[in-house]
Amino acid sequence: MKAAVLHGREDVRIEQVDVPRLGPGDVLLRTRVALTCGTDVKVYRRGYHARMITPPSLFGHEVAGIVEEVGPGAEGVAPGAAVVVANSAPCGECYYCRHDSPSLCDDLLFWNGAYAEFARIPARVVRQNLVPLEEGVGFREAAMVEPLACVVRGVEESWIGRGQSVAVIGAGPIGLMFVALARLRGAHVTVVGRNASRLQKARELGAEATIVATPDCDVADLLRRSRNGHGVDVVIEAVGLPETCEAAIRAVRKGGVVNLFAGCPADTRIGIDSQRLHYQELTIKSTFHHTPESVRKAFRLIADGHVDANAFISGEAPLDDLPEVLHRMSHGGDGLKTAILTWGRASSE
Repeated sequence: MKAAVLHGREDVRIEQVDVPRLGPGDVLLRTRVALTCGTDVKVYRRGYHARMITPPSLFGHEVAGIVEEVGPGAEGVAPGAAVVVANSAPCGECYYCRHDSPSLCDDLLFWNGAYAEFARIPARVVRQNLVPLEEGVGFREAAMVEPLACVVRGVEESWIGRGQSVAVIGAGPIGLMFVALARLRGAHVTVVGRNASRLQKARELGAEATIVATPDCDVADLLRRSRNGHGVDVVIEAVGLPETCEAAIRAVRKGGVVNLFAGCPADTRIGIDSQRLHYQELTIKSTFHHTPESVRKAFRLIADGHVDANAFISGEAPLDDLPEVLHRMSHGGDGLKTAILTWGRASSE
């Protein structure tokens, strides 16, 4: 089969590899659409991922397709079924799983290999995070479930509600998903970003104000744009840099919530005013990954038409073009997600 193989730093090659063999409970997925992702771009730049990928390795994790084959013992799924799968599954047995924190599972099982004609979905993922598609949900839309599931958790864990002021720092696909879900909850959203077209997309998704982040931009802009001048109720950091994390903390009001959602580079540190943290009773948290529950919530948001998945996808490309697409994204391309058509056919087929 044809597949993208990560060999190292900025080295992804389209190669012919063996179709994966199935173990008990596994599923072989004939992929139809795999979406590019900011995490994949980070992996492409670094050449590895400490928890998920050791090169040479198959690559990609946001995908929807058709079940081609099922391994012995696989239940509730049959060849020919159109499905979406998440990229991990918790063990269900460790301390964190037993205490309702499956995203922190000590044995969180990841898989990669979405940028390929076929992908082996491990049995645990099949049991917990494989969702059959419903009529009217296409492969392109369904592939958005995994990243949206992460944002669903981020919104819930930030306690975003009706009438609140929310600032989203970062106008990439994740930041824009936060805009869409915060608006669904009735919040007033301001977005800070650098790219004019992405800020325009934020306004289309319901942001009431946008701020162009220039080198001399100060968080005072956020404070002045808050409705009461006291700061923002909830700030979402969706960039993943220490300086934007610190800006997010400075922008929040007394008693407010900051979600440092985007992961910063390894070995970086941020500074926090401990006096303000204590006396202004700030809540600073991070939300990592998704859960089986948030995967299903994300699917329902798409299937029921509450979230337009296509709003976050700005292009399509065949699998052969993936290295060029990743290179463009890693060097400042202003598109959003690209739908990689692994069989070179229209995503609507």
